[in-house]
Amino acid sequence: MTLTSALRNLFTNPLEHLVRRWNWKAAFFSSIIRAAIFFCANLTAGWRAATGAMLAEFTYRAATSGFFGAMTANFRKVEPEWQAMIAVVILMPLASHSLEFALHYLRHTPNLKASIISSVIFTNISTLFNLYIMRRGTLVVGREGKSFGQDMRSIPRLIAGFVAAGPLWIWRSMRGTATRPEATSIEA
Repeated sequence: MTLTSALRNLFTNPLEHLVRRWNWKAAFFSSIIRAAIFFCANLTAGWRAATGAMLAEFTYRAATSGFFGAMTANFRKVEPEWQAMIAVVILMPLASHSLEFALHYLRHTPNLKASIISSVIFTNISTLFNLYIMRRGTLVVGREGKSFGQDMRSIPRLIAGFVAAGPLWIWRSMRGTATRPEATSIEA
């Protein structure tokens, strides 16, 4: 699939690609992790402020992360892979963090700058990781997905593969034998 066709899918049939394929697995993990990020980033402002920021972020992510997970899943079949990576690192953070900033600005989250910066950093890493594992059939919902238990059992192996993918690609490039990162033996 090309990047153009993946974008066309999202814009011409959002009901199918964003609503029906709403990714509850992505929403589950994102809500919990991001709520913790906002809690920690705002703890210096007191428990009440930290709890308020945490609950606001949890609610926002519970509502929206399934759509962003569906977007990531839509891009998982894009070739070449680098185009999918650029699309998810630019498009999704731009959309999700614009809304996130507005929400926390309007609710006067005390440590807004630290909260958003932490969230953006986490988004870039987690979105690339989600794309990586979704390309390998994990955290995918619907007919192509596996059970939540099967997904959880494959996560340690996929984390190792994700962490090793960049260094392995560099090493192979230096040796003149570069291949796609997903062709490593760690992930097999």
